[in-house]
Amino acid sequence: MGTAMREVFGRVLQDMAEDERLVVLDADLGSATKTLMFRDVCPERFIDVGIAEQDMIGTAAGLASCGMIPVAATFSVFLAGRALDQIRNSIAYPKLNVKLVGTHAGVSVGYDGASHEAVEDIAVMRALPNMTVLCSSDAVETEAMVRAAIAHEGPVYLRISRIGTADYHAPDYEFVIGRGEVVTDGSDCTVVATGIMVEQAMIAARELAQEGIRIRVVNMPSIKPIDRALLVASARATGAVVTAEEHNIIGGLGSAVAEVLAEEYPVVMRYVGIKDRFGTSGDPNVLLEAYGLRAAHIAAAVKEAIAQLEFNGKDVPSVLICKQK
Repeated sequence: MGTAMREVFGRVLQDMAEDERLVVLDADLGSATKTLMFRDVCPERFIDVGIAEQDMIGTAAGLASCGMIPVAATFSVFLAGRALDQIRNSIAYPKLNVKLVGTHAGVSVGYDGASHEAVEDIAVMRALPNMTVLCSSDAVETEAMVRAAIAHEGPVYLRISRIGTADYHAPDYEFVIGRGEVVTDGSDCTVVATGIMVEQAMIAARELAQEGIRIRVVNMPSIKPIDRALLVASARATGAVVTAEEHNIIGGLGSAVAEVLAEEYPVVMRYVGIKDRFGTSGDPNVLLEAYGLRAAHIAAAVKEAIAQLEFNGKDVPSVLICKQK
């Protein structure tokens, strides 16, 4: 595994500490979220509210209303759960310039168990008007994403996993809100992945290539707004789409992709993700396997989608096409 994304988050905050508008808040989890790295260089603009996530969001909203750029961090499950009312009414509704960073997302949190494993946070945040929703896939993207989120005017939710992944982005990678990227190209099926599942999709692509199956892997770090043009182009190019996310398949990346393609270019789809279950306690690698979040599960979904496509005929029935652009 590569560098943990939360370590990169902490380093970026340190690097940006000279910006006197930047204030970092945490809720008694600074050693885990790595916000203490900011405190070490700028204690006067670091606020630990204690185990009081709702208070943290209210404080962040007040700071934003005074022209500061607050970055409020804690575990994803506490942001999307305990602090939702304050996020909705005090940040999203007035469209305040607050950056919400949810770390330790998904079942890869491991031994902390279901109470600490957010499987619904993307769905919750994506449903809030004015909220931008981002999810990083490696250390390089995390750095670019944190910088872009802080530069963006308006509320942002940034999802970061506890575990690291192998870096596949070049050091000069440029992240743009609202844009995805083709990581590997192919014509048999598209896999749209986000977060730690991008690495698994790339592994699946290599394994499938040995069987003569060429897939397009799309990294979708910006879930809201989502790259509609890239999704439609990929669906047209391959005729089948599989989504992969460390999140409930209800309301997350898969739902976001399906919403676009249902309107623009309907194709065969399959979903790799958490099948409407809560997390549980265990070794992260064991849990990822148990919840169907490995390259082998993506490969199996790709084969299912291709088989369905071949059964239907390569062309999507025109009666299913609502609108083409």
